[in-house]
Amino acid sequence: MTQNGNLKRRVRARAAKTGESYTASLRHIRQLPDKSAIRSIRMAVAQTSLFNDPRDTSALHASGAEVRRLMEDAHEAGARLIHFPEGATCSPNKRIMSENGPREIGPSDWNRFEWNVLREELEATRELASKLKLWTVFGSVHQLTSPHRPHNSLYVISDRGELVTRYDERLLSNTKISFMYSPGKNPMTFEVDGLRFGCSLGMELHYPEIFTEYERHDVDCVLFSTTGETPSLAFAAEALGHAASNSYWISFSAHAPQSVTAPSGIAAPDGQWAVRCPTNGEAAIAITTIRNDPGSPARPWRRKARADLYTPHQIDGDPRSDGRNLF
Repeated sequence: MTQNGNLKRRVRARAAKTGESYTASLRHIRQLPDKSAIRSIRMAVAQTSLFNDPRDTSALHASGAEVRRLMEDAHEAGARLIHFPEGATCSPNKRIMSENGPREIGPSDWNRFEWNVLREELEATRELASKLKLWTVFGSVHQLTSPHRPHNSLYVISDRGELVTRYDERLLSNTKISFMYSPGKNPMTFEVDGLRFGCSLGMELHYPEIFTEYERHDVDCVLFSTTGETPSLAFAAEALGHAASNSYWISFSAHAPQSVTAPSGIAAPDGQWAVRCPTNGEAAIAITTIRNDPGSPARPWRRKARADLYTPHQIDGDPRSDGRNLF
């Protein structure tokens, strides 16, 4: 009984930390992976067409069909996981949603969303993930109980077709927090074949603390999803910077209109693009193999450096050190 009780406590602690379900946490704890082993998986990053009117049922069906077509492409190319943009199913336009709009941006009227149609597409995507044995991570609006605003989220579907967990955007833009969404509360991680993933979306790429937090959670890759039509060169540059400064992979998934200058891609821990989607403005995927590097000294050294390594070596009371006006 004591051993079983300890196991349950460990499972609950992991579920609380990572956001996984109890079943997923139990499965990972029982696997007891060897952290020193080199592991790799083949993963795909997608860029999709931008569908931004949640009243348009035909567009909602089209977005779901496109997502599933790209899942098929990824499966045929041998991918184990595919990562999609923010709002891959639908990224509601703030002016379409505004109860005062479209000229004035105001509180969003979420009764305009065809929620039943969205759920049909989500279920079809979940079923295909199970059929293909393909981990699938994609952006969607997550409805809450009225009158609460929804979350802007990433769903994580396992290769068994299970909704393993969900990440909710935490650091929202001014428009999102003022008129559209409820912010999330916690980071979220999940594991595939011994590699640990974190999730981020929206404008969170601007905040280094999101990515250093995931480094402390021992992730091997962060899946970042964004939306919009305007190319964001800053986002692409920041993705490379976070990958290099944290020594892990970053998957950068955006909508196809942005691809002219900022296509979706996967950044390696050295701060270089390992692979990128085409720059033709069309829906597509790009695939590469990502792996951990347990022998790399970079992350252990940086953690040591951040843990007050230098304080004992600092010099006090030496005028040659304290004085700022001497050569």
